Amino acid sequence: MKKVRFYKFCKLKAYFERGYSLTNPLKYLIVLLGLAEGFTTNSLNNTLALACLYLFSCFFIGWGWFRYGLVLAEQEVGNQFNLFVKEMRKKIK
Repeated sequence: MKKVRFYKFCKLKAYFERGYSLTNPLKYLIVLLGLAEGFTTNSLNNTLALACLYLFSCFFIGWGWFRYGLVLAEQEVGNQFNLFVKEMRKKIK
């Protein structure tokens, strides 16, 4: 397979996006903590540190999702409900 330009970048982006989509509700918790901290202490250092930790964890969660084949499992679940795939599987057998 010929690797196209920006392949590595797109791969890293896919890791981050998968992790972000899996942990999406956590961002609302960070926003609430940031608002509470902003109103009480006028300093958002803890919230910024938590947000940076969250962004890095998104990447590593996404990497694990790809590394351990959970993306393929997700695709297979989708294929079980895809009419085109059902039709092709019947035809190939």
